[in-house]
Parts: sequence; C-alpha cells; structure tokens
Amino acid sequence: MTAESFPRDGDRYDTAPPRQQTSLLDVLSVAALVLDVDGRIVFWTPQAEDLFGYTAEEALGRPAARLIIHPEHYQSVLKLFAEVLETGRSWAGAFPVRHKDGSSRLMEFRNMRLLDDLGDVYALGLAADHTLLQRVETDLALCERLINQSPIGLALLDPDLRYLLVNPALERIDGIPAEDHIGRHLREAVPFPDVDTVESALRQVLTTGTPLLDQYHVGRPLSDPEHERAWSLSFYRLEDPGGRVLGAAASVVDVTERHRVAAEADRARRRLALIADASTRVGTTLEVEHTAHELAEIASPELADVVAVDVLDSALACRRMRPPDNGPELFRALALKAAHPTPALHAADPPGDLAAYEGDRMVTLCVHTARPVLVRHVGEHDLPRIARDAEAAALLARAGVHSYLAVPLIAHGEVLGALDLKRTRNPLPFDEDDVILASELASRAAVAIDNARWFQSVRNTALTLQRSLLPDHPPHHTGLELASRYQPAQATSEVGGDWYDVIPLEDDKTALVVGDVMGNGIDAAATMGRLRTATCAYADLDMNPGEVLQHLDKITCDLEHYIVTCLYIVFDPHTRRCCIANAGHMPPALARVGRAPTLLELPSGTPLGVGGIPFETTTAELGRGDLLVLYTDGLVETRQHSIDDRLNTLLGFLDAPERPLEETCDLLLYGLRHPDDHDDVALLVARAL
Repeated sequence: MTAESFPRDGDRYDTAPPRQQTSLLDVLSVAALVLDVDGRIVFWTPQAEDLFGYTAEEALGRPAARLIIHPEHYQSVLKLFAEVLETGRSWAGAFPVRHKDGSSRLMEFRNMRLLDDLGDVYALGLAADHTLLQRVETDLALCERLINQSPIGLALLDPDLRYLLVNPALERIDGIPAEDHIGRHLREAVPFPDVDTVESALRQVLTTGTPLLDQYHVGRPLSDPEHERAWSLSFYRLEDPGGRVLGAAASVVDVTERHRVAAEADRARRRLALIADASTRVGTTLEVEHTAHELAEIASPELADVVAVDVLDSALACRRMRPPDNGPELFRALALKAAHPTPALHAADPPGDLAAYEGDRMVTLCVHTARPVLVRHVGEHDLPRIARDAEAAALLARAGVHSYLAVPLIAHGEVLGALDLKRTRNPLPFDEDDVILASELASRAAVAIDNARWFQSVRNTALTLQRSLLPDHPPHHTGLELASRYQPAQATSEVGGDWYDVIPLEDDKTALVVGDVMGNGIDAAATMGRLRTATCAYADLDMNPGEVLQHLDKITCDLEHYIVTCLYIVFDPHTRRCCIANAGHMPPALARVGRAPTLLELPSGTPLGVGGIPFETTTAELGRGDLLVLYTDGLVETRQHSIDDRLNTLLGFLDAPERPLEETCDLLLYGLRHPDDHDDVALLVARAL
C-alpha cells in the first residue's frame, strides 16, 4: 500500500468549510501525521498545519525529523522511530518541536506502528500542544475532585431528564447508590412531594438556557423517611462548544438546619404574637364564661384542633378547695372550640354542663397535681383516660386524636380547672414548647377567670341584697295602676344603689319614690336599703315631700362619701293632685291622652347628702289615663349621646299612654338600654285610673 492510495486529507480539508468545535478532540486540536519507513510524511491533517505551521503541500513527502525536529534531537527521535517500527510498541511522551515560524514548542506525542493489508509498515503520530493538554488534564482532575468531594449534591441529566452522573454527596442526600441513578428518570429518585414542579423547572432551563437558582424544596429522603429535610436546588443547561444541548446539571444543597432554624424562629414569632394577642383578647370582661370562650378562641387553631376550658364547680362557686386526693372531680364546661368540623366535639361536654371525672382521668390528674399532663402520641389505651366514657373515647378515636395536652388553670396558688387540648389534623405531636405556651396562656386566662368569678360572686350577693330590699307591691293602690322594673348593669360594673318604692298612705294616698345612691356594690345596696327604710318611716308621718327629703338629707350627711338623688311624689286620688319634691334627680315624664309627652318642670334641687339646703314642694295634676314615668339616670345616660337627645328619645316611646304598663316598661328598657350599659336602672310607671 502506497501513500498515494490514502485519501489526501489535506486536499479534502482545504476544500471543506470550517467546522465548529463540538468535541474534546476539537478542543485539544489533536494533529495526526503518518510517516513511511523512511521517515517521510505521507499524511498531514489540517490540525497538523495549525499545530506546526506547515501546509500539507509543504509537509507531504518531506522527512519529518528535518521539518519539525531540532537538530540536537535528531538521533533521539530516529532511535525512537526505529523502535516503534521494529517492536510495534507505542511510545508516548513530550518533547520540543520546531514551528514554521522558528519558535520551539513543547508537544505531547503518541506514536504507534501501522500495518496495512499489503504488509507495509507506517508510523502514526498523534500530537497536541502540551500546555493546552496539561491545562485540560488539570481542569478535568479538578472537576473530578470537586464533583466527588463536594458536600453539594451534583447530578448530570440528559435532555430526557435521565441521570448520566451523580456524585457521592447526592447518594447520601437521596439514599440511592450512584449506579442505581444512571439511566433512571428524575422523578424515580427525587424525594420531593412537588417533583412535578422540579421537573417543570428543569425543562424550562433546558428550553431557555436561563439558570434557576436556590429553589427551596422540602421532603423526606429514602435514607431518612422519618424526618423532614430541606434542600436548595439550582439548575443549569449544559451545552457543547458548538451550542448543542447536552442536558442539565443540578446542584442540591442540604439546608435542613437553616430550614429548622427559620421554622423555629417563625414558630417563636407566632407564639409571641399569640401571647401578645392573648394579652389583649383574654379577660376583656369580668364574665367567667366569656373569658373562657376568649381563651378557647386564642388557642384554636394555632395551638390545638380542639380546645375545651373546664372549671371545677367548687372553684366556680367560690367554695374553699379541699386538699387534692385521688377521688373524682366535678367540672363545669365553660367553652368548647374546634378548628374544623370533627366528631371530637360530640365527645366533649357542652358548655354549661356539669360532668364528673374519675380520679384516673387525665384532666382530673392535671388539677390534682397542678401540673400539665402531656401524651405526645395517643394510643388506644390512652383514650379511655381522656374521654368521659367509652362512647366519647370511640368518638375521639374516629376523630383521629393523636396527641393530647391538659394544662391547669392556676390563679393565686389555687387550681381553678384545666385547659384541655387535642390535635387531630395538625400532624405534629405536642412538645415541651407547646406545654410552655399553653401554660402561659392558661396562666393569663386563670387570673382573668379568678377575677371574674369573685366579681360575679360579689355581684350576685349585691344583686340579691338589692332585690331583697326592693318592694313587693300590694295588689291594689287606690286610683293608680302601677308597673316597675329593676335591671342591674349588664356590663362589668357592679350592682348599683338604684331603687324605687310605692308606699300606701292615709286617705287613699300613695307615695311614689325613685332614687339613686351614687356608687356600686354591696355598700351602695346597703345604703339604699337604709334610705328606703327611712323614707317609709317619714312617709308614715304625713309630711309633705319637701320635708321628707329634708330628713333624708340629714341621714345621708351622716353616711360617709355618699351622694343620693331622689324624687318623692305623693298622689291623692281624690283631688288627682301630685305633690312633688326633687333632690337632684331626673325629672319625671308625663304622657297625657291626646297630647305630646313632656317632662315635668320641677326645681332640680340638690342631691341628698349636700346638707343645709331646703327642698321645694310643687304640685301637678294627673288626669284620668295620664301616665307618669319615674326612672333613674341609667335609663337615659350614655357616653355617646347628649342627655337632651336621650330624654327626647324617652318621650318618643311614650306616644301611646293607653299601652299596657308592663309593655311600656319593656319598651323603655329594651329601647333605651344597651347590653353593655354600665349603670343599673330603676323604673316606676303609674297610670291614673
């Protein structure tokens, strides 16, 4: 086989258009030349021309040693050439060559013997720039080290998103050996529940070439399915030097610790916000049930899916607590709240119900020990100790209750009850942080509940005293039809000292009295009782109204720090005249048939207790069917309206004097009173017959 039988590579490449670099050989620009047994060049590639500077026409047929080898290296090169041809052993190494421009360049050579089908022997030489080759080798070694030793998981995927390569770090992350990745599709190995999102992001990178960086994902790897982990993913498109898309590279950084720290910080922020919220929302009123409801609202759903607030009946009744024992306890359910519809609601005691829980129940254990009771993972054997009975335990099981926490309500060292918490949909079990948070909420609420229960106890006592001091009307008063109401304050204020009275006198006369002791509570109610008794005594002496008020003023002056307003009227059915004296009280309203209602114009007088100022007695006519309305300021005074507007509103409700008196009383109370009014009301309505 002669040199002429080979294709003339130099001629072919001279006529072909230039090619883009698409492979590592192109990057290295590996040159090939073939020598015959005499050392003459018989083949010369375009890369050889680039490397040595000689064209094919200049190189072909010439001795290679004289063309590209420095004279001092002739003998060494000829010896190596002879050994390759004689032995057939290849040789590799680096030595300097002479470029056409006269410079000396170090080249990396691979030489080997060629044998054609005629038995002719040739020598093939492959050459590349030593510096370029060394740089590529260094880059490859560096890449290999970086990939294999990097703590960041790295993967190469083809355009179909099948694994081509993974490093050891990715093996550890997803728990799948490297060899088991190769050829598998991305979704077969990715541990993320949102694998569709990951795959879509990778396809977007393959299409646009724009990297996606730091994509946050959370999942459970096969190597650790019990724990949730977080990773930061970044995607890049891979291209060859010619721009052909080879696939994609993915980097995976384990950021679980950062995720946990961020989650804990977020959890801490939410807990602080919950405590701050509780400071403003729990204990807004002095009502036990309302406070318990506020606590349940705060705790659900942030802390638990089902929340119940149960208070010991003995604590609610303000009875002295007995020392804790192992016996049953009687609880009154005050509040129940669920974050979502659940059978667990039917397992709990409805608000207002009383329920006895045995000593082995967890809520009973909580109040007996004054310590939280935590069951992280509720099992079948725990439900009977949580529920009130077997039926309730079955409902809790059906609801999926998997974690339970009971925290005592403690105020001033006394256990009032328990905050009962259950989790159903929230997958996390209660932990020690939850115990701390629940205890903080329970502590704040317990103080509010304690204040409310004592306030209600005192208020109930004052109300009982107040009502006991108000009159029971005799069935008949000559010439008068009567109706009355007493309504205590509906908001958080205590019972006041408002009162009314109807006193039968001689000659068929009747004394009508309404008064208001400034202040509230038991002292005000007691003062009201003393003044009412004194009023009845002076009324029996047949004094005119001004004189009665004068005596009451002296009595009031002897009482410490009390000011009292009072309106005293004596009605004579025979003359239809009313004798009236006023001690700083609201004027009565008069509604006449066929005429507009009006307020009686009376001297205002000074309140009782000022002392030394006489009270004037005036008269007014009360015709048949006329309506006289006596009331205390709690009926008309508000913080939002002027007193004149409220009095006009009062008169507006008296447009039908013929209306039944009981109906008139209800109309005035419900029309003028607001549920949150902070004063009590005494109301007395009289119609002349």
